[in-house]
Amino acid sequence: MPEGDTIFRSARTLDRALKGHTLVAFDTAYAPLASVNDNTPLVGRMVERVESRGKWLLIYFSGDLILITHMLMSGSWHLYRRGERWRRTRSHMRIVLSTAEYEAVAFDVPVARFHSERSLERQTTIPKLGPDLLGTAFATDEAILRIRAQAEEEIANVLLNQQVIAGIGNVFKSEICFACQIHPFRHVTSLSNDEVDCLLESSRRLMRANVSDGAGDGIVTYSGGRRTTGASNPGARLFVYGRQGRPCRRCGSAILMRKQGSGARSTYWCPICQPMADADRVLEGWSNSIRRRKIGC
Repeated sequence: MPEGDTIFRSARTLDRALKGHTLVAFDTAYAPLASVNDNTPLVGRMVERVESRGKWLLIYFSGDLILITHMLMSGSWHLYRRGERWRRTRSHMRIVLSTAEYEAVAFDVPVARFHSERSLERQTTIPKLGPDLLGTAFATDEAILRIRAQAEEEIANVLLNQQVIAGIGNVFKSEICFACQIHPFRHVTSLSNDEVDCLLESSRRLMRANVSDGAGDGIVTYSGGRRTTGASNPGARLFVYGRQGRPCRRCGSAILMRKQGSGARSTYWCPICQPMADADRVLEGWSNSIRRRKIGC
């Protein structure tokens, strides 16, 4: 599933390949994009830059035209040399941007829109994003304030909230909480300042570790799995995510999983390494009691 690191890598790769080059062909499966192309053709426009903002990817073209895309759960951008065979079938194609040398293909991308600079400023979704963990100037103080403003919310839900901090997805959510030995169902109000600092530091450290390709200015796509453990074994990439019932890599206890939040996202943690705070134990016990009563009714 695409998270902030995936989008960052995609934007970096597309920027290296397309920036400064002119489009020679454009294709799309989306009628609204095709309509814009009919009125103001993309062929002949230069790609000025490609950047990521949290989980959004933005492609800037000359003539004040910006393509914004969001991957949600299954979308992806691929980069091919002209004439190279695609790894997905054309039925999954949503957008194709072609230069003389490369084809950038968006497969199963569910959200794609064109904007001008002015309309993008008025657009409500992107400007409301919190500080971008992979941004060049991450606003730590602002991120702390936004986290603290969610006082009665469970911390794992807060980490997923792109209006608080941008870039974290469901995998990193569980891994970051484990790195700081914080129970993912604890409420923000129970967290110390040091714990909040740890969450932000770990978020940036783990995200940055997953976007480092050591390729300099080369055009390299990233195909490896997301890692938080630093282990070279592909089967030992993560500490807790997806490891329900398996032993904790630190203490050997069985990893637990529970659905969390309005989206019922899977959350993983170690009950020994990540104990519940006393105040949240009381809240959780009260909540479970109410839930049992409702079931009994």
